Amino acid sequence: MKINFKNLTVQVVLAIILGIAVGFVFPEFGAQLKVLADIFIKLIKMVIAPIIFFTVVIGIGSMGDLKKVGRIGGKALLYFEVVTTFALAIGILVVTLIQPGVGFNTSAADGGAVSQFTEQAADSEHGLMEFVMSIVPENAVAAMAGGDLLPILFFAVLFGLATASLGEKATPVISLFQKLTDIFFAIVNMIMKVSPIAAFGAMAYTIGNFGIGSLVSLGKLMGSVYITMFLFIFLVLGAIAKYYGFSITKFIAYIKEEILLVLGTSSSESALPKLMQKLENYGCSKSVVGLVVPTGYSFNLDGTSIYLSMAAVFIAQAYGVELTIMQLVTLLAVLMLTSKGAAGVTGSGFITLAATLAAFPMIPVEGMALLLGVDRFMSEARAITNLIGNGVATVVVSKMENEFHPPAELEVEKSSKLAV
Repeated sequence: MKINFKNLTVQVVLAIILGIAVGFVFPEFGAQLKVLADIFIKLIKMVIAPIIFFTVVIGIGSMGDLKKVGRIGGKALLYFEVVTTFALAIGILVVTLIQPGVGFNTSAADGGAVSQFTEQAADSEHGLMEFVMSIVPENAVAAMAGGDLLPILFFAVLFGLATASLGEKATPVISLFQKLTDIFFAIVNMIMKVSPIAAFGAMAYTIGNFGIGSLVSLGKLMGSVYITMFLFIFLVLGAIAKYYGFSITKFIAYIKEEILLVLGTSSSESALPKLMQKLENYGCSKSVVGLVVPTGYSFNLDGTSIYLSMAAVFIAQAYGVELTIMQLVTLLAVLMLTSKGAAGVTGSGFITLAATLAAFPMIPVEGMALLLGVDRFMSEARAITNLIGNGVATVVVSKMENEFHPPAELEVEKSSKLAV
């Protein structure tokens, strides 16, 4: 069978393999290639804000029915809360059973290396009122310029609701935004052509900077995280998908290019624009995609939730802190709040973990230094889980609203199964 080297999936896979090889053979050179991934993520972030704004406005404004907007939003938020809470609970359960942190040597932890994350966490308040206040932007234009996802989403929802209330008067605005969205997605398609270079640079940096040997020292924790996310995707999300009449394995195969891109960049945000396009092509309505996907990137981070719960309990185990059932429940409650503020960008999960431990003083925050060497490797797993989780959520909400209209080939497949 011939390999199509022009295929983006093939290019990303080869780039990841080449990046691992370069990082292993030339570690100093590989460590310097992080700039390639950083540039790519900056290019993606350049278009994220306008794409989210336009797609949310189009999604809400084109509905016309404000009750429908509230219904879809309510169902999405309820789904997010239930599934992410379940993800947090699974993470705590697995890490408590496997106990990867017990007997860990904490003397090698470099507390100074954690300071940058604890400072960033301290700068961003994570109380309930502070979280609510952070959603409302003081200046909508400044929020767009800063790329702050939640304020942009809030302003876009208000703009969309106002547009929907105007009815036909707002049709020219919706039409203009649709054309602008097409232009921005064309820009995304241009950016995606360099994604293999970004994947190469990211993997070369990871292996060159931390070394393959860094995987061994915390292999048990990493294995626990990967196993938990695998089980979550194929058992929990798989069961949800089966209940709503689609296959999780076929869905994952459908978004494989986006998954490989996330694997290379460790950022679920890098695949956001293409995921939205793919979901529309899969059969989800534009209005549901425009509302659910951007919201999910702040409120439905399944992979980040699993990572946060497992990392927090791991640190407690490493320092010999025995958590009671009530303390574990309290930790779950704290994580339910802090995990909602995490973004899909590399490193944000680590900052959120610092904020969580600051609000849960019985676990030493300096224990985060134990995770520095392998956080990069686990960030890929949580980013992929976030991506798949948001894709499944969008399909589920579309089906709930009877807004799912699959292409002809999916209809044929469904009919043949019914016949059997």
